[in-house]
Amino acid sequence: MTDRFGRTIRYLRLSVTDRCDLRCVYCMAEDMRFVPRRDLLTLEELDRLASTFVARGVNKIRITGGEPLVRKDILTLFRSLSRHLQGGALKELTLTTNGTQLANHAEALAAAGVKRVNVSLDTLDADRFRLLTRRGQLGAVMDGLRAAREAGLKVKLNAVALKGITETEIFDLIDFAHGRGMDLTLIETMPLGDVGADRTDQYLPLTELRRLIERRLTLVDTSERSGGPARYTRVAETGGRVGFITPMTHNFCESCNRVRVSATGILYTCLGQEERTDLRSALRGSESDDLLNAAIACAIELKPKGHDFAIGPDQRPSLGRHMSALGG
Repeated sequence: MTDRFGRTIRYLRLSVTDRCDLRCVYCMAEDMRFVPRRDLLTLEELDRLASTFVARGVNKIRITGGEPLVRKDILTLFRSLSRHLQGGALKELTLTTNGTQLANHAEALAAAGVKRVNVSLDTLDADRFRLLTRRGQLGAVMDGLRAAREAGLKVKLNAVALKGITETEIFDLIDFAHGRGMDLTLIETMPLGDVGADRTDQYLPLTELRRLIERRLTLVDTSERSGGPARYTRVAETGGRVGFITPMTHNFCESCNRVRVSATGILYTCLGQEERTDLRSALRGSESDDLLNAAIACAIELKPKGHDFAIGPDQRPSLGRHMSALGG
């Protein structure tokens, strides 16, 4: 699948739920209204949809949420999709998780062919973790990280850069990740959904954070890529990697290779635009995949050049859709 700007789509981010057991301050409002469960695609429909994308050339699938591991029987989907790994059409099947449920699922994920996971972790302080997530227990995430490593899963930590917080913890986060053989990727907060806070108070440009890191550590830019938008550096003192995802200060739209599908079957070809295509109707409208293939082809043809994110005082979110609807 190639769009009108010559970008080949190889990466599907598939949401299986908009629900989450946390309420992170940059992602969700404290009092959320979730999609009725009856509107979600079934696990069988998610498998059929993902398999259609694989047949069209997608070779990497990331399962997202909300929090994907709160979806009942979600391991059934991983086990089913693993046939594409075994057949060679799919190079990677992975997920992004907040880590709270990982201790219970790590071994099963590894058995299903998952090789690596991304775990969101913005702080190493238990009290601060509870404040940022509005309810979470840091110990549960730490248990999940241990279980993942014991199961042989490669782990990458994701940390959203938050003003007044990340600056005070960045060196501890780097030491924690690299001391355990994990990459650390830093992400600029994005203006998606009303979270009940002014994002101007949260926003920390990664250009500033990188300058802070370089006061103490040596960052060496590399050409290494993981298939997503992160640009990686090596820390000379630790040998580990730090990635930077910069949708605000330097977008990565020119090389975008991915699309996203919500848990209700809505295809978004750009995280930062509202254009959408209803794939659920196409899925349920015919037993063949003809309608589904036609809808996907039309959406890819119209994929926009890029997003229009902006953060400023008293500025409303760029989009009403919360981050938890698509997993970022």
